[in-house]
Amino acid sequence: MKDWKRHIGPIASVLAFLAAYGFFQFAYPYHLMRREQMTLFLFDGDYIRQTYRGSGWLARFVCDFLDQFFHLPVVGPLVVALLLTAIGVVTYRIIRHFLGKWPSFAVAALVFAWSFLRETENLYSTRYTLVVLGYLALLLLALQPRKGWLKVASLAVLAGFGVWSLGSPVQRYYGKAWGMPEVRYDRMIGLDTEVARENWDRVLRLSEKDLHMTEASYCYNLANAKKGKLGSGLFKHSQDGVNSLFIRVSTDRSPFSNGIAGEVWYQLGDMTIAEQSAIIALQASPKHTGARYIKRLAEANLVSGEAASARKYLNLLSRTLFYGRWARQMMPLIQPDQPDERLAGSRKRLSHEDFVHYSTRPRPVLKGLLEADPSNTVALEYLLCYDLMNLDLDHFMEDYPRWVQPAGIYREAVLIWLSLNDRLDAEHLLSFGLDREAVDRMERFFRNPSAFRDSYWYYYLNAMEEE
Repeated sequence: MKDWKRHIGPIASVLAFLAAYGFFQFAYPYHLMRREQMTLFLFDGDYIRQTYRGSGWLARFVCDFLDQFFHLPVVGPLVVALLLTAIGVVTYRIIRHFLGKWPSFAVAALVFAWSFLRETENLYSTRYTLVVLGYLALLLLALQPRKGWLKVASLAVLAGFGVWSLGSPVQRYYGKAWGMPEVRYDRMIGLDTEVARENWDRVLRLSEKDLHMTEASYCYNLANAKKGKLGSGLFKHSQDGVNSLFIRVSTDRSPFSNGIAGEVWYQLGDMTIAEQSAIIALQASPKHTGARYIKRLAEANLVSGEAASARKYLNLLSRTLFYGRWARQMMPLIQPDQPDERLAGSRKRLSHEDFVHYSTRPRPVLKGLLEADPSNTVALEYLLCYDLMNLDLDHFMEDYPRWVQPAGIYREAVLIWLSLNDRLDAEHLLSFGLDREAVDRMERFFRNPSAFRDSYWYYYLNAMEEE
């Protein structure tokens, strides 16, 4: 028993470390990755001298340096766990100067819990964790001298050093004083992260539990489109009309909304709106930067053949730790006529006609993409589903190619249009590859609509009743 009490400090430290690491690794796996996407650290002397000067330079430098490691699923949680555990240990050492062992443990545990939870509701703030740890470490140093006057003098000197190197301990951008984890929020930014990494299977797995959020449906739809299943899977998930297909790109929206809004357009092949989305997301982000958005700008300009712009972004990324290798590999592909399988597919989808692009008017953009590349099945499915979400069956029938397999919601939409135009006869059914069984199924729907909740009929009926 005495041995256990003697080692209570190390045991408590290990348990605190494991709790913090386990939380950010398993319960909140995307929290730190999102933070990394919105930061940028360049290994460049001029950049470091210009960026990290003035009050708080050390905290800002170390923060940005550490944030880049949040790109990795294991290393990021490890870094955060070490910082939070250090806060608890240093707090214990300080309080031990004034109180006994167990009261000191209680205070240290409270400070650790506060540091742990205060930012879990938002994106984790490495900088404030470093500021708290830095000031606690300086206070501990100031308490080391035995003479009272020397302690006061040390405290004054170290406080001045702290303000210069760490900045003020109170800043509006440090976030809330207290917070609680929101697993739903982490799953949402997880969907966004996996979309950016084009891990479509992972996006669909994260979508299994419907969050009933527009952005979540947006990610689910894009993943299904890339798997060739947008039409068949659309109403197996909650939908918010056309907003679930296209998110508006606008300066009055958050960096998150603008950043994710360009993902569909990039996958469709429209680099204009994809680039616009990334630029606005950069402007709206807290530091007006972000490795994710700069990488997307580099990709969009590589595909478009904009050599000067692509070189600018690739040069930036070439000086980063985790994007440098990719940027150097892509540098030779700046010329638009350079053959490369990584860009050939995207360049094939580019529209060669100049027209004004609006993310709020997707139909003409989609039509232009299909004219440039009729084999662009992602654009075709988005066009058809956009028509259906708008209840625009006339345009749907105009856009609907007869060679598309008449299955799922497309079959159901064709049946509605035939019914509205009094064409539910054998000849018209046959021309669309339909039979009497399809009509019988529609009749069963009208007898019991709730049994067909994942059908276009159900969506159409409810939408018409709301108008």
